Amino acid sequence: MKIVKATEDNIRISAGIIKKGGLVAFPTETVYGLGADALNPIAAASIFEAKKRPFFDPLIVHIADLSDVERVARNVASKGLKLMERFWPGPLTIVLEKLDIVPDIVTSGLATVAVRMPVHPAARGLIREAGTPIAAPSANRFGCLSPTTAEHVYNQLGDSVDMILDGGPCSIGIESTIVKIMNNRIYLLRPGGIAPEEIEDFTGEVLLAGYPKNKPEAPGQLPYHYSPEKQVILVDKISRIEDRCGYLFFREPGFSYP
Repeated sequence: MKIVKATEDNIRISAGIIKKGGLVAFPTETVYGLGADALNPIAAASIFEAKKRPFFDPLIVHIADLSDVERVARNVASKGLKLMERFWPGPLTIVLEKLDIVPDIVTSGLATVAVRMPVHPAARGLIREAGTPIAAPSANRFGCLSPTTAEHVYNQLGDSVDMILDGGPCSIGIESTIVKIMNNRIYLLRPGGIAPEEIEDFTGEVLLAGYPKNKPEAPGQLPYHYSPEKQVILVDKISRIEDRCGYLFFREPGFSYP
């Protein structure tokens, strides 16, 4: 495994790895993804193995162009099309009825598939060059924080990835928002890079909370996910800054600090 700049030549080489069933980590505007051919069940299985990800947690399928939706999904609702036209490319994932060509391992046996069109030119270039939709969860060990640089990917996954395309730091840095349209209503399955209020302003309707299921219908629905390795403590008030700690304030703390 090696980290290489996301040049046209390296994207072409990485696409060849995808075509042969290998794994390529690549940048998106949200986080770095760990990609494999979404239509190759053996390649998709290697994603779960590299991440130590449970097989009941479905993957997101990435496409390069709006027309690619027809390669993986059917019966797209008109509201879904409007969301695609407004927010794609972008950090919005839409859960759709899947075509049989999408392997069950990608969708964890569900009849639906989560689909997204990323903004990052390296991501879309890789998909186009590979000639196939790419299944790609975040390129991290399962349950840990998602990577926003190529170095983060290497630190977590090391040599389990065939190549890491370095496209610089991710511009958004959190996962995509995931929605599903059911019974002509829009459900929020996971908050992310697009605020629910932005979708509500566009559609003119309030998003409904994700309905309970006996298994995840999209990534990020487990009770324990995207967790830092260090201890996190929530406090209402502090009086001074301790050494060797990081702090996130939501308002001025009321005392001086470095």
